Amino acid sequence: MGILIKPIITEKATASSEMSNCYTFLVSKTSNKVEIKKAVEEAYGVAVEKVRTMNYGPERKVRYTKTGLQKGKTNAIKKALVQVAEGDAIDFYSNL
Repeated sequence: MGILIKPIITEKATASSEMSNCYTFLVSKTSNKVEIKKAVEEAYGVAVEKVRTMNYGPERKVRYTKTGLQKGKTNAIKKALVQVAEGDAIDFYSNL
């Protein structure tokens, strides 16, 4: 599996990319900031100024059923906010 899993395209992420050239990606949990910077520069051909990462733990859920308590959880994820140099831009919709 690669370092970049997929870009995150939400209203908040899109507004951040339009206002401050800051793009959001879902990345591998074991990757660090230097690897993320190299992967974005190779994949999109832009100059990266800053990388910020966030680790999100699993979201735990409990259901009460006839057979008893059912426990479950979602997967843990890691997000990366990538600040691109002034004048550069990433177009996620170009290859659709």
